[in-house]
Amino acid sequence: MKFKPLKDRVFVSYSEEGEKTAGGIYIPDSAKEKPQKGKIEAVGSEVKEVKVGNTILFDKYSGSKVNMDGTDYLIVKEEDILGIVE
Repeated sequence: MKFKPLKDRVFVSYSEEGEKTAGGIYIPDSAKEKPQKGKIEAVGSEVKEVKVGNTILFDKYSGSKVNMDGTDYLIVKEEDILGIVE
C-alpha cells in the first residue's frame, strides 16, 4: 500500500520494543508511551528539512497513530520533528 501525506505531514514507521524496568518488571502495552524514534516512509509536498529514509526523533505526544496492512505508523507534522538521527 502506498500513502502520500499532505502538506507538512510526514509518514513514519516505528517498532514498539518490549520495555523492561531496571528491576526486571515488564511494562504492559497499555502503560507504554508512544515511541519517539522512527523512520520516514513518505513526506508531504511542503516538507523541507527531512526526506524519505531519515531516522528521526519526534515529540513524545505528537502525531496520529494509524494501522495499515497490519503495521503501525505515525503521521507527524514536520514541526514536531526534533531532529535527524545520523
